[in-house]
Amino acid sequence: MKGELLINGKDAWTTWGVCMGEGFLDSIDAPAPMKDYIENESRLEHGKRVITDNAKLDSRELTLAFTITGTTESDYRTKKKAFLTELGKGVVAIKVPALGSEVYNLVYLGKNISYGLSLNRCFGKFSAKFEEPNPTNRGDL
Repeated sequence: MKGELLINGKDAWTTWGVCMGEGFLDSIDAPAPMKDYIENESRLEHGKRVITDNAKLDSRELTLAFTITGTTESDYRTKKKAFLTELGKGVVAIKVPALGSEVYNLVYLGKNISYGLSLNRCFGKFSAKFEEPNPTNRGDL
């Protein structure tokens, strides 16, 4: 848990009690889509021309799931509030050391949020939408 997920340069587990949720690695490590190719249809030619030179990646939206753990209900609520405050800053740089040195520079959209809380109110699941505006911008933290 410790050192498995870095968010904005902070260890997610030690700072907020946050771990990667179900499908997190699948979502963040999925390939980015391509932008549409330039096409030209002319009545003077059969079919159409498709220009594939200089192909570019498109931005992508992804849903990331997290778990938040506290030792008590009060600890949980404090960690959850601090984590949401960090996401609310908008820019979220995520690094998963197990996937290499890439840093995923995302924007927190705050949409399509799903949330679940355990009966003892010390553990919760949280997932939300993020956008990666430029998938080629994966520099260091």
